[in-house]
Amino acid sequence: MARETNARMVLVTCGSRPEARRMAKAVVGARLAACVNVVSVPLESVYRWKGKVATSKEFLLVMKTTTGRLPRLEKEVKRLHSYEVPEFLVLGVAGGSKAYLKWLYESV
Repeated sequence: MARETNARMVLVTCGSRPEARRMAKAVVGARLAACVNVVSVPLESVYRWKGKVATSKEFLLVMKTTTGRLPRLEKEVKRLHSYEVPEFLVLGVAGGSKAYLKWLYESV
């Protein structure tokens, strides 16, 4: 099995496409993420909030970053986000092409 890399993918959802795009540009501009994919087709999210089941349309961001950038990235997402408790889920990256990973590391 491949050794896990220092690369991380972070999932964040936003309530609007403009908010998602603003956040993507801000974190890439600050070199907190090398790339952010904005899924511009709304997702339907079903979740529990304040004791009730809620449903809303959201836009997904997939942020590519490194372990070392995670604390600052999370702080920036919280600062920019309109939600009281924004989603910030970190996924490990087990491997990838050497060229892509090199670019990612150089970009943050």
